[in-house]
Amino acid sequence: MSEAIFFDTLRQGLWVATLIATPILMAALVAGVTVGLFQALTSIQEMTLTFVPKLAAIVAVFWVSMSFMTTTLVAFFHGEIVPLIAGF
Repeated sequence: MSEAIFFDTLRQGLWVATLIATPILMAALVAGVTVGLFQALTSIQEMTLTFVPKLAAIVAVFWVSMSFMTTTLVAFFHGEIVPLIAGF
């Protein structure tokens, strides 16, 4: 395997990882900003209040986008990794 193939596969793998992580990170960002805004408006400074809504949002988005994540990862492996291993 040449360096160009290795680095191209690595670049595509990092892009797939970014695509897979984006929905979960966006849910955590939106939940964190929403709870932070709520805390600032109501002067409630409870540390556990930020954890539970973020966790619930992350779990919900993970459950909804699980098929997208699996399909993307399987397509990457079948299109890029398996042919490299098999030598095609």
